Amino acid sequence: MLRRAAETGRRVRPIGSGHSFTAIGAPVDVQLRLDRLDRVLRADLTTGVVTVGAGTTLRALNHTLASLGLALTNLGDIDAQTVAGAISTGTHGTGATYGGLATQVVGLELALPDGTLLTCSATQHPDVLAAARVGLGALGVVTAVSLQCVPAFGLHAREAGSTLDAVLERFDDDCARTDHVEFYWFPHTDRVLTKHNTRVGTDDLHPLSRRRAWWDDDLLSNTVFGAVVAAGRRVPGLVRPLARVSASALGDREFSDLSHRVFASERRVRFEEMEYAVPREHGLDVLRELVAAVGRSRWRIAVPVEVRVAAADDVPLSTAEGRDTLYVAVHVAPGSPDRAAYFATLEAIAADVGGRPHWGKLHSLDAATLRERYPRFEEVVALRDRLDPDRVLGNDHLSHVLGP
Repeated sequence: MLRRAAETGRRVRPIGSGHSFTAIGAPVDVQLRLDRLDRVLRADLTTGVVTVGAGTTLRALNHTLASLGLALTNLGDIDAQTVAGAISTGTHGTGATYGGLATQVVGLELALPDGTLLTCSATQHPDVLAAARVGLGALGVVTAVSLQCVPAFGLHAREAGSTLDAVLERFDDDCARTDHVEFYWFPHTDRVLTKHNTRVGTDDLHPLSRRRAWWDDDLLSNTVFGAVVAAGRRVPGLVRPLARVSASALGDREFSDLSHRVFASERRVRFEEMEYAVPREHGLDVLRELVAAVGRSRWRIAVPVEVRVAAADDVPLSTAEGRDTLYVAVHVAPGSPDRAAYFATLEAIAADVGGRPHWGKLHSLDAATLRERYPRFEEVVALRDRLDPDRVLGNDHLSHVLGP
């Protein structure tokens, strides 16, 4: 397919699960789906390195790893993405000492635009491996990924409501004492839902009952919350009073389960999202400015703001490259009239501290600005020029964020 496209002047875009909010996977001439590259290819139980087809979803991979007594060391809160799509856009979870999914990649295979296959590892084409871990699908089509896994582990989860001031006051201490911390602030209220996940063994886990899991994760978090968002779209005046209802709907709970069952949750409520990665030392100030801006505005924001953290890494286009990071993610209901102003406000606040947008979420930055935010930006551009000089894998979005 790639050879024919190159010979006939057509462009090809690989697509994963279509989870990105941007047009990163939008095809110009040919869209290449990798759905059949959907299984574990090799698993070394001694080293924990597992090689998986690029089209395998994280959900399917997690189940297979669990059957092997293994796990990914960290995950985001969605598991519908393909492995290739997740690493290529910089998918991450939370944890002050843990990196994003790309930091677990120790090797990969790339089908290059000339049709050749390039195997990348620490000893074979390490420069390509370094960049292609978050490569935006611009360097080649990822066909297989080798991941450094860990022995299966459990997570002890504590979820509780609190106030924003109380959470911000203790946030740094919580991140130091707890493996994985995140929280959700409900705009137009002072209420926050906190999540503290601590790594434990697998011998004595206490999962939620099926009834409680259905009540919290299916009925309240999806069905009821979806109805609240829909009501706010139909009658905007309801958004602010309904925000208080949403903030109080989820009760405190504590349980433990295998890691992937705690990290990831079912998400059926549709929304649009922007997420900025900012230096950890400035993160809470960025959030405070955003909270103040919402308070001054006449916006009606029906979906919570999510806050997470990650350790610095060495992946050139990772949002956490070279710095400990705090993530602020804002969401609106589809078609919200407040989206443009709300998102532009976060971009402006984040810009003051060198904020980097998530590659799979909405933003307005172009290559000239992104070059200033990423010290190693030119490394990736140079590799792209070498591996895909004719831009067989290009589209308008990549021209915008990486340059023509």
